[in-house]
Amino acid sequence: MQAFAFNLRRHKFKQPQLRRALNFAFDFERINKEIFYGQYTRIASYFEGTELASSGMPQGRELEILEAVRGQVPPEVFTTPYWNPVGGNAIADRNNLHEATRLLETAGFSVRDFKLLDTATEEPLTIEFLLANPGYERVVLFYKESLERLGIEVTVRAVDDVQYQNRLRHWDFDLVVESWEETLSPGNEQRDYWGSQAAVTPGSRNIIGIADKAVDFLIQQVVFAKNRQELVAATRALDRVLLWNHYVVPQWIYGKVRTARWDRFGKPDRMPIYGLSAFPTIWWWDAERAIETASRS
Repeated sequence: MQAFAFNLRRHKFKQPQLRRALNFAFDFERINKEIFYGQYTRIASYFEGTELASSGMPQGRELEILEAVRGQVPPEVFTTPYWNPVGGNAIADRNNLHEATRLLETAGFSVRDFKLLDTATEEPLTIEFLLANPGYERVVLFYKESLERLGIEVTVRAVDDVQYQNRLRHWDFDLVVESWEETLSPGNEQRDYWGSQAAVTPGSRNIIGIADKAVDFLIQQVVFAKNRQELVAATRALDRVLLWNHYVVPQWIYGKVRTARWDRFGKPDRMPIYGLSAFPTIWWWDAERAIETASRS
């Protein structure tokens, strides 16, 4: 998962409807076309591209696990496959912003004098994007435009690595760009990513601040799975609940790894599915290929 991550420790992000609204305001299709040359696809799972990713409706053992937390998780977990809004044109963009406005109203916000206000406190909604990589500024500026159309005041702040890590350690941020790498055999690291104890532990990977008993229960099912079938079912259940809580606005993924190399190496016919194709661990110097390459240069 690579995403814009909310800091749930801040009261303004407590409402899942608000977090979902910010997904409707993110026009990935436009950004993909105008910045990324259409190369990327939208992330729709915390375990994107693997058998661990949830899809369709929960069934079988996954459904049995989820039944244990029914009533503690969003009802969509049982009724609707997770989906991201789709933009890319004026009509879709307008419809998405209308839906974002509706969600914001259900979360207790309304527009007054072109500013989005919390109706309970009369405070305007402001959001700061904290960035460690200035390269993300061009993406956030596209996003900023849509958020401002909703009446949200947006600032973008790029800082050096030391200041960035210090602010994360003290949970001093609104939104950041974050990614969580996964393996095909998830386990204890899920506690550090999403567990309640990690939410109050400075320096943990639970920068979002997720403190949810249902999520803790599902993490336990992953950690103590006794076989592969149980592990896959428990991970899909966890994935589905994380998605429908709208803890992040998912970004994008590319299904290949770009490398540049001389055409002077051999490799096995059957390669690992993920990662950097085990380069150079299982590759070898191919003398014949090297001679052929040299003759062409």
